Amino acid sequence: MKNNLHVFLGATVADAAARPLHWVYNQKKILGYVKEKKDFTFLKRNKSPFYNIRTGKVSGYNEIGQVMFKTLLEDHKNIEARFKKNITKIFGPGSIYWKNLNLRSKYRKVKDWRGIIKGPWIHQNIIETVRNIKDKKKITGGKKVNESDGYCAALPYFLYGYNFKDIKKVISTVTVSKISHKYALAKFHLLDLALKGSNDPISEFIKKFKKNIYFKNIVADIYKVRRLKSKPHSVIVKKLGMACSYPGTFNSSIHSIINSTNYKSAILKTIKAGGCNCSRANFIGAYFAALKGVNTIPKSWIKKTTPAKKILEQK
Repeated sequence: MKNNLHVFLGATVADAAARPLHWVYNQKKILGYVKEKKDFTFLKRNKSPFYNIRTGKVSGYNEIGQVMFKTLLEDHKNIEARFKKNITKIFGPGSIYWKNLNLRSKYRKVKDWRGIIKGPWIHQNIIETVRNIKDKKKITGGKKVNESDGYCAALPYFLYGYNFKDIKKVISTVTVSKISHKYALAKFHLLDLALKGSNDPISEFIKKFKKNIYFKNIVADIYKVRRLKSKPHSVIVKKLGMACSYPGTFNSSIHSIINSTNYKSAILKTIKAGGCNCSRANFIGAYFAALKGVNTIPKSWIKKTTPAKKILEQK
């Protein structure tokens, strides 16, 4: 596909596949939901305890990538300024995301409220970004959490061939967290190695950066995950981190990758492990698409993914 967009397709399909089981932290409940199913992607009935959107749509993680993709399709001039404008349009006041944010604030005042939001869920980084754009701050990224929004936002931009210096600026649009920057850039280096034909991008990453001070902790993380390779994935995800934050979301992703031979098996493992499986799926899906090409993504899954059509049009 044009501009290696099959990698973004890989991330998008994986996110949509995992979405109905997003943020289910009770692994016993997940086992009940997927019982006797060989393929438990795209569940028709939502099981997320936080929000409910139509099956086939993507979580807020991938949605920020879709906003960048839309920005790039419009033009390649003034990308950052137009990206911010599109973020405000899709996520800001007047959008369903912002409406649901206000509902969440209302529901917090209700003692023992246990309902779920009908519609999409806006993430902390994007909440801060929208407010910072509104306040006309020069650097608009959120700083309260260390999550995957920066990577997801910059993924289509990276695939269009922009350099790492410019990629950092895009990441800063939605997060200024140093941890988020570091792990996002590590992901892009791994994707870059895969796209350049490496048979083992993880080993090559270690070889390339083992003496690099900036990536020292990440190399150590990968070594740690490798030592846990033989352990069951769901057990290790619970140990390394089920939640959205780095380093857990990165380390759990690496464990899925090194224990899988293809896209489908990796995404099924990721979904079944629970927690913030959508954030992990956005990287794992992109990784296997970069490593093995567009044909590694199950065609039946692509057909079920709402935003896939727009990506496929860019041939």
